[in-house]
Amino acid sequence: MKKLSAHVEAVQAEISRRNPGEPEFHQAVTEVLESLTPALDRHPEYVDTGILERLCEPERQLMFRVPWVDDRGAVRVNRGFRVEFNSALGPYKGGLRFHPSVNLGIVKFLGFEQIFKNALTGMAIGGGKGGADFDPKGRSDGEIMRFCQSFMTELHRHLGEHTDVPAGDIGVGAREIGYLFGQYKRITNRFEAGVLTGKPVAWGGSHARTEATGYGAVYFAEEMLTTRGGGFDGRRAVVSGSGNVAVYAVEKVHALGGRVVACSDSSGYLVDEDGIDLELLKDVKEVRRARLSAYAEAKPTARFSTHGTVYDVPCDVALPCATQNEVRRDDAVALVKNGVLAVAEGANMPCTPEAVEVFREAGVLFGPGKAANAGGVATSALEMQQNAARDSWSFEQTESRLAAVMRGVHSQCRATAEEYGGAPDDYVLGANVAGFLRVAQAMTAQGVI
Repeated sequence: MKKLSAHVEAVQAEISRRNPGEPEFHQAVTEVLESLTPALDRHPEYVDTGILERLCEPERQLMFRVPWVDDRGAVRVNRGFRVEFNSALGPYKGGLRFHPSVNLGIVKFLGFEQIFKNALTGMAIGGGKGGADFDPKGRSDGEIMRFCQSFMTELHRHLGEHTDVPAGDIGVGAREIGYLFGQYKRITNRFEAGVLTGKPVAWGGSHARTEATGYGAVYFAEEMLTTRGGGFDGRRAVVSGSGNVAVYAVEKVHALGGRVVACSDSSGYLVDEDGIDLELLKDVKEVRRARLSAYAEAKPTARFSTHGTVYDVPCDVALPCATQNEVRRDDAVALVKNGVLAVAEGANMPCTPEAVEVFREAGVLFGPGKAANAGGVATSALEMQQNAARDSWSFEQTESRLAAVMRGVHSQCRATAEEYGGAPDDYVLGANVAGFLRVAQAMTAQGVI
């Protein structure tokens, strides 16, 4: 345990008291606060003005009923959430997650992480997150449309391009964004393109937004590897998950000369020593929406396993791109034993604190999610810029901006870590302190808000 200031310990204790039963939120807050003692020692004004207390308390927490009718005519009821966490840098910005695991604590953890992630991009966006405990798996398009329309009927009054701008997350892709936007437009009688990001390119979306989170995580990992004298060329990688982030992480690793040999889904993991066949993976997961076992059935040289985890596969780079707390201590030990050089979080907080400690003690380069997966929200902010200007950029122009943002995030993390007493490759310290300072400066300038 790091040496914490009395002020930080008091804030942690108060957060635990006021937010019972929210372990993911406690974990996210603790991970940030444990890094901030050197920053608070240098900037005591942030203690005197209660910045930490205000930063850890959402500006607004919304929870609402979402009634909808399934294809059999039965009325279903889900619970919707939106946590508008911090708007010091700009309108609340963060995705919507539709998954049975969604609850207030998870949305708060995601929104808290989003504050620092958004700050690191250098864009004028604050932090927020939302979603519902609705499971889109196995639902018809009609059911999903009706759910999205009911969800937006309640949420629309809290949104706006200068107020709160949601995007997609787990369970919310282009289909869901379309239904949500259509209902927002119908209710408000406005084509306010900038109110939702992740839209299809044909009606206000941005090129490279679909690819951005996966591409960005790989760009960040490439920058980390470069500090050790090499990039992805000739490296073996494993990717957890097989959704949007994972698919495009695979694509970019291959483009940079690496070889992704394994990926996973909730049913098990796939190993393909030839390198994951991207077109087959997209067909299985994006077209057929099938399990990864279907990939192995189509390609006999690949194997699918339900025993162990994807982290048992030897690799140079690991990219956890599935969900929170998926990489546990045993997984981290296995990765280190197998010679992993770098881990970059494509998902939000996929590594437990115990796993992170294993990586750091072993000298493995570790990129926390708030830095490594900032590419998605950065490109959402670029989409907002295009919407505001009634403009559309090419794929190449947008990806170039994305790559520049990720290089900037990496450089900022290294420089800040070194400035505040850590090693340059202490990306956890660098990301937390750099994000905190940008938000704290804005909150201080705006008074007691």
